[in-house]
Amino acid sequence: MKSILITAIISLIFTYTKAQNLQSHYDFGKERAMLTTTIEMFNVDDYGNTYFFVDLDHGGKAAGVEGVSLSYFEIAREFQFWNNPFAIHAEYNSGMFRTSDFAAPINSSYLLGGSYTFANLDFSSVYKVILMYKHIDEKPSSSFQFTTVWEFQFFDNKISFSGFTDLWKEENTVFDDTGNSSEADYVFISEPQLWYNLTNQLSIGSEVEISTNFAGHKGLMTNPTVALKWTFK
Repeated sequence: MKSILITAIISLIFTYTKAQNLQSHYDFGKERAMLTTTIEMFNVDDYGNTYFFVDLDHGGKAAGVEGVSLSYFEIAREFQFWNNPFAIHAEYNSGMFRTSDFAAPINSSYLLGGSYTFANLDFSSVYKVILMYKHIDEKPSSSFQFTTVWEFQFFDNKISFSGFTDLWKEENTVFDDTGNSSEADYVFISEPQLWYNLTNQLSIGSEVEISTNFAGHKGLMTNPTVALKWTFK
């Protein structure tokens, strides 16, 4: 789970100028069976907006460890000195993971580009597209990333549909279910979330991580969750 963000970014709550939430996901994916904690923050100011999230995976079948098996961090800043939907987008991503056999960092990424936001008048429907130049540490060539982010509210804000998609270029060695390796040039991940908002703060829902050539896994992988979310007011 990237979460991703998305994201991701990146999963945003646009109906407030300031929003922070804590999510807890139980992951039913193959070889996962683990709990993931996600902390998100989104803040608007006079010069744009700032978004970040932290994902913490707790154990999991594949990792074979107790405690935190993966930590991942993304922070994005958008600069907007004008009154139109365009913004300058800068982003930094990094993290690390461990199994029972070893621990290793997730290569840091530095991204710079632009975004365009589509929204209705009350911001109950928001869709954002972001195109960025991407530099990944320890990788021989430069890359790009295309990201979409969305947030839609339905039935007087009782139902929320949010999430992100990321597509980027990165040369990786990936493995199929039998352990055979091959080379891949592109990575795709999407994490749509559907929430039922029990109150203004407490939500129950689900996320599905859909990916291709992500985290060393060759081809399509789908990991559903059941989740709770607490939004701080």
